[in-house]
Amino acid sequence: MTICAGLTIKGPLNAEYQQILTEAACSFVTDLVREFRPELLQLLARRQQVQAGYDKGGLPDFLPETAHIRQSDWQVATIPADLQDRRTEITGPVDRKMIINALNADVKVFMADFEDSQAPSWNGVIEGQINLRDANLGTIHYSDPQSGKQYALRDNPALLIARVRGLHLWERHLQVDGAQVPGSLVDFALYFFHNYQVRKQKGTGVYYYLPKLQSHKEAAWWDKVFRFTEARFQQPVGFIRATVLIETLPAVFEMDEILYSLKDHIVALNCGRWDYIFSYIKTLKNHPDRVLPDRQVVTMNQPFLSAYSRLLIKTCHQRGALAMGGMAAFIPAKDPAANAAILQKVTADKSLEANNGHDGTWVAHPGLAATANAVFDAKLGDKPNQLHVLREQDAPITAADLLQPSEGERTEAGMRTNIRVALQYIAAWISGKGCVPIYGLMEDAATAEISRTSIWQWIKHGKSLSNGQLITKDLFSTMLNEESVVVRAEVGEELWQQQSFDKAAALLLSITTADELVDFLTLPAYELLV
Repeated sequence: MTICAGLTIKGPLNAEYQQILTEAACSFVTDLVREFRPELLQLLARRQQVQAGYDKGGLPDFLPETAHIRQSDWQVATIPADLQDRRTEITGPVDRKMIINALNADVKVFMADFEDSQAPSWNGVIEGQINLRDANLGTIHYSDPQSGKQYALRDNPALLIARVRGLHLWERHLQVDGAQVPGSLVDFALYFFHNYQVRKQKGTGVYYYLPKLQSHKEAAWWDKVFRFTEARFQQPVGFIRATVLIETLPAVFEMDEILYSLKDHIVALNCGRWDYIFSYIKTLKNHPDRVLPDRQVVTMNQPFLSAYSRLLIKTCHQRGALAMGGMAAFIPAKDPAANAAILQKVTADKSLEANNGHDGTWVAHPGLAATANAVFDAKLGDKPNQLHVLREQDAPITAADLLQPSEGERTEAGMRTNIRVALQYIAAWISGKGCVPIYGLMEDAATAEISRTSIWQWIKHGKSLSNGQLITKDLFSTMLNEESVVVRAEVGEELWQQQSFDKAAALLLSITTADELVDFLTLPAYELLV
């Protein structure tokens, strides 16, 4: 244990880690935590109070007390030049080799992720900061110990944006005044401190993605964090810019207010579709008439998701902010026929986004960049974005549109797939890997969350599968045992033992059969993280 400038460090410190946790950096973290942790605790408590209202039968809705913000005429600050064209973004964890591959991909932006695609082990968090520091300096390189292959940055790499952890996640290796510190502030502070000078020299700012906000009050909290930081380091207001993911159901009703609360710092909202589906399940968990079908049929063509996308575009463009589309989680296949089918699905998905008016989109793999680029290049022509698409002819999107239940079946095959995906993801996560290729898709925490919360909700409301089987805790337990055998054969005995699949299965059983829904699987999984 080390104490540095009021920050208690419980993780091991080697010489490289000490370059990140310098006295000045630790002082900044400590000051941020003391200034902003008390209000964050209040905001997290407010989440619970709001959810209690939904659990008693209430439904999310537009806020009457902020109608004046929605109805008045205002714009966010002008978008910096290097953030105007974001037609294709790639996302991935802050692993050194992946950072280089992502920055070298044929995309405009790389979102370096400390959140859903990164398991926050101590080594992962601190080495991630080292890797991003080196990426911003342009000195990052990697030598693969197995193949000997060398990786280095090419000229004109993608623009780097860092995504910090959600507000609900804490960093157990760091304490201030005897209590753990918010993981979000650790990621934010260390990234800013070590990179703001080099980014300023390059004529740009420090850019972030903010995940899982549930209200404009949380956006206002981040705005205060940004202003405090800009003042401390004598940078102008707006040097820090943020893109907010609209990936919780409550937040979709407060998009104007979120933009307004961050209007000097925000540049875009993003349709975080997978987390949004997870949030729909979680928020409406006590509503038997809002139970979703198989994950595989909950696509952007479902009315509640289509309404979400269209309202986000209309809201953003009215306020001068970009409207980013969602993730194509497919991984290219080696078989030409299978790959052609994948690219056809990606083209259809991205065409829907582009035609709706989105300014750009996400891919999980460099091999999909050309497909996404082709769709947006055709739509944008020589324009950098679609801010001119105001969707003024749209009928007003109502709360009922945003809450409309999905049609579709609950199948045995769908339930078994959910179990196998969640099991493999949790096993990888507690072994330190947050981004996992499973059955042709790049899975992250959000898709694993959908998998396990869907089954929890089916059990709670006594739903049946399409074959007539009642979905019970016992049925889930039986299927988990059966699918564990399947997965064990698929991954092999060595990986099964190496990734502690038995612990993952026990955790999945515990959280899926619990009487109360566990808010985030990453909270109990964090206790098992190696």
